[in-house]
Amino acid sequence: MVRSIVQIEECCTPVLEAPLSESEAETLAATLRVLADPARLRLVSWLAAQADTSDCVCNFTEALGLSQPTVSHHLRLLKEAGILEREQRGKWAYFTLKRSALDRVAAVFQGGLDD
Repeated sequence: MVRSIVQIEECCTPVLEAPLSESEAETLAATLRVLADPARLRLVSWLAAQADTSDCVCNFTEALGLSQPTVSHHLRLLKEAGILEREQRGKWAYFTLKRSALDRVAAVFQGGLDD
């Protein structure tokens, strides 16, 4: 079964301020499923730690110890979820982390409670 990935940009009320609608819950859950994979978290972390704002797909396989098809699969899912942007430069693809997408995910879990 092919599941469409909804980008987090279309979501959501902060969960600590008001109940999520069914649609918001589905969107947030789809984004969290994409992020809830160790390989994808490592890719996001790798990109976040880079001094340059983007990196070539050719650098991920050796750095993360993953095969090229595995890296490509995970990068595609992260791109479809709106977490990465992809730019073709010659024969290589470069990916950039959309920090605003991660900020939106974090914002869904902020506010509403006093510590």
